[in-house]
Amino acid sequence: MKPALLSPSAPPAIAAQAAQRRAALAAAAAQLYPGPATLTLELGCGHGHFLTAYAAAHPGAPCLGVDLSSHRIARAQRKQQRLGLANLAFLKAEAEEILAALPEPVRLGGVLALFPDPWPKVRHHGRRLLQPRLLDALAARARPGAWLAVRTDHEDFFTWAAAQIAAHPAWRLAPEMAWPFEHPTVFQERQSKFQSLLAVRR
Repeated sequence: MKPALLSPSAPPAIAAQAAQRRAALAAAAAQLYPGPATLTLELGCGHGHFLTAYAAAHPGAPCLGVDLSSHRIARAQRKQQRLGLANLAFLKAEAEEILAALPEPVRLGGVLALFPDPWPKVRHHGRRLLQPRLLDALAARARPGAWLAVRTDHEDFFTWAAAQIAAHPAWRLAPEMAWPFEHPTVFQERQSKFQSLLAVRR
C-alpha cells in the first residue's frame, strides 16, 4: 500500500471524488471510534488473515485493517462478522488517508506492515511504503512507545526500510523487542525465509 498521492493540479472532478472519499472515510472512522481509542493498525491487511487472529487473541485491543482492494476488504469483513469480533474493523483506504480520517482522540499503539509490495525497480522506489512522509504521519498519530512492525521476504526492501526508519527523528529501531504476535500470513507461508524489523515511537 502506497501513501495517498493527489497532485494539487489534479482535475476538479478527480479532486472532488477524492474529497468525497475522504469525507466518507472520516464518517466511517467516527462511527467506529466515537471516543478515545488506542488502535493496532495494519497497513495492507489483505484478506485480514493476520489481523483477525491478532484481534481474537487481544479482545481488549481495538484493531483496524486497511487495504486498497475492495475484494480483499470484503473478505476480511466476512471473517470479522463470522467470528463476531467487536474489536476489529476493516476499511478500504490508503495509508495516509486513514491517518487523516481518524478522529482526533484516536492514537496508534501498534502498526503492522506485513510483506508490503517491495517495488524492486529503482525507478519505483518512490511508491514503496514507509516513505518519510508516511513515517511523519504515523508518528503524529502514535503514542510514545508505540511500535511499528515490518516483515518482508525482499532483502533490498528490508535494508531500505530499516534505513528510512533509522533516519527518522520520531522512530528508533528496536532490535531488542519481541515480535508482537506470531500468526503466519498467506505470503509468509509461501516464503522459505523472511526478515522482520521493529521500531518504537520516541
